Amino acid sequence: MQTLTPHVHWAQRHAELYLRVELSDAKVGTVCSIRTTAQGHGAKGDNEYEFSLEFLQPVRPEISHKSTQRLVDIKIRKQEERWWDRLTLQERKPLFLAPDFDRWLDESDAEMELQAKEEEKINRISVESRVPYLGLKKGYLFMYNLVQFLGFSWIFVNMTVRLFILGQDSFYDTFHTTADMMYFCQMMAVLEVINPLLGLVKTGFFPSMIQVAGRNVILFVIFGSLEDMQNKPVVFFVFYLWSTIEIFRYPFYMLACMGTDWKLLTWLRYSLWIPLYPLGVLAEAVAVIQSLPIFDETRLFSFPLPAMLGSSLSFSYTLQLYLILMFLGLFINFRHLYKQRRRRYRSRKRKVQ
Repeated sequence: MQTLTPHVHWAQRHAELYLRVELSDAKVGTVCSIRTTAQGHGAKGDNEYEFSLEFLQPVRPEISHKSTQRLVDIKIRKQEERWWDRLTLQERKPLFLAPDFDRWLDESDAEMELQAKEEEKINRISVESRVPYLGLKKGYLFMYNLVQFLGFSWIFVNMTVRLFILGQDSFYDTFHTTADMMYFCQMMAVLEVINPLLGLVKTGFFPSMIQVAGRNVILFVIFGSLEDMQNKPVVFFVFYLWSTIEIFRYPFYMLACMGTDWKLLTWLRYSLWIPLYPLGVLAEAVAVIQSLPIFDETRLFSFPLPAMLGSSLSFSYTLQLYLILMFLGLFINFRHLYKQRRRRYRSRKRKVQ
């Protein structure tokens, strides 16, 4: 049987050489640093194939190869980790040899790849050295999200049950039945502003601050300080929208702490907020507007002015400015959450591919 020469493609890195031999269903015989023989199906059918290469620099004796139904991959380690100007000792390239463009990198790209691997190795060592810290961090974040989930779940269930039993009458005493738990949850939420500053979470500081500060203004300043606001139906809608959003958000973060992804919960987390978040801001805006005449009448939190300018400046002017900032915050937070949603689904799509 005639011995033929197969087509061979090559590429290199600083430490290794890669040869791809175009032989299907090959049975590799001998592989050494300068000569390879195999029986397989090549460009001219089933034959014995052989090729030899005299490398530009010495290589290590241990050579690995892997045969598939379509080709033979050979990996050879260089004696010294350095970049070669060419593969063979002779300047003229053999006719059967060609670059492997699937693996081909120039020297600068190969150096960048090598540097990236070194950085990955350093990061892995760094992460391993921080395992106790990571365990504490995950434990803390899991417990925080669990406590918040339980708190908002209690509010949601309480309001839902009362709505079914009392109907519209439950609108008027929402604050008195759920305020204590809402106070607790919103005071705990201040940690969501602190966590990004400490590097515990990747969430941005400003989106968290805008959301937490906005809710606390509504809860403590408008509902908490004005008794006339506490019996209004708007309290029900604000609390119900807040708790509906959070009973899906906090379990999502709990599972993330455990490295688990539940597709339905992820979809709810990144889909329900699209209608609920603007509705929540709208309900907050209604609460602010309803409180304006009460602040004008009671002069609560008014700013004293010099006698020539008048007695005081009503706090309602501050709230009117706050209304503008509230809708600006809606835009910033909505944009931030939308980007998170797109990144999440792009990442999942890449994993599927």
